[in-house]
Amino acid sequence: MSASKNWMALFPGQGAQSVGMGKELCENFAVARDVFEEASDAISKDLRKLCFEGPDADLTLTENTQPSLVAVSVAAFRVATRELGFQPAVVAGHSLGEYSALVAAGAMPLASAVRWVRERGAAMQKAVPAGEGSMAAVMGGDEWIEALCEKATASSRLKRAGATDSETALTVEPIVQPANFNAPGQIVIAGSADAVAEAVAMIKTDPQFAGGKAIPLNVSAPFHCRLMAPARDRMAQLFSQATGAEKPTRLDCPYVPNRTARMTREPGVIFELLVEQVDHPVLWKQSMASMLENGFELGVEFGPGKVLQGLAKRISQSAGKPCSLHGMGDLAGLKNLETAWKA
Repeated sequence: MSASKNWMALFPGQGAQSVGMGKELCENFAVARDVFEEASDAISKDLRKLCFEGPDADLTLTENTQPSLVAVSVAAFRVATRELGFQPAVVAGHSLGEYSALVAAGAMPLASAVRWVRERGAAMQKAVPAGEGSMAAVMGGDEWIEALCEKATASSRLKRAGATDSETALTVEPIVQPANFNAPGQIVIAGSADAVAEAVAMIKTDPQFAGGKAIPLNVSAPFHCRLMAPARDRMAQLFSQATGAEKPTRLDCPYVPNRTARMTREPGVIFELLVEQVDHPVLWKQSMASMLENGFELGVEFGPGKVLQGLAKRISQSAGKPCSLHGMGDLAGLKNLETAWKA
């Protein structure tokens, strides 16, 4: 079956994981089992056991979560291509999901992607000492998020400058920045623990940010801000060592990078964009808007959960563009996709 010209294949990032993910697909499809076997061999870790049985504390460790999600997402995608003949016209992934998207687009081998994201997860975890960084979801701050971050950063710097050594044990730079532009009215900020806390407090008390709401997130590191510079350097080092088939030489369809939110078919820029992605914000709202503007109205979220489906509804409503996004993480999702794909 030929691809409909407007089908998107979308892949979730960290936070979508749950114990049991991928189990149904592996129990029913050899191609899913093959994906898990290849991914597990690549990092010498039993990802099937980790994904199916947990425990949750192990699965949520960043260096475990990232390869696990790539394995589940790629397994779901390959089941759809094998069973339904599904062919996307464009792919995109949220943060970590960009690696799954690039495997789906034929730009990088699964085994290499799994190894890289495990290193990525470990490097992101190590970039900032435990407890020194944090993130928060900000609701209703589209117009003033930059001003909030600048004001909170300046306030944190002043407070640190006047504090004694015993009053602050933080060693990282006092800074907070936008990290994820997820949807209209939903932006995640990241940075040093004190600067993020300052931003959360300002939303509650400063009239300049009236109408906003902030929810601190339970995360292990401040992703996608400049405190991730050491992780960025690590990824640049890994990609510089890529050889042979690991180097992207083709894209079977266009993809939309988090860094630019613009569709590209140029494989030569992939490593550069993935390096920059580590310490720059994820432009997911802009990426989805770009695809909608280009006529991509149907899509599938390959992987566990419904995070991207929820964001797509908000983005499409704001853009005034229709969007139908299906979930494909289990047998029920496959059946629903089959109906939509063959319609």
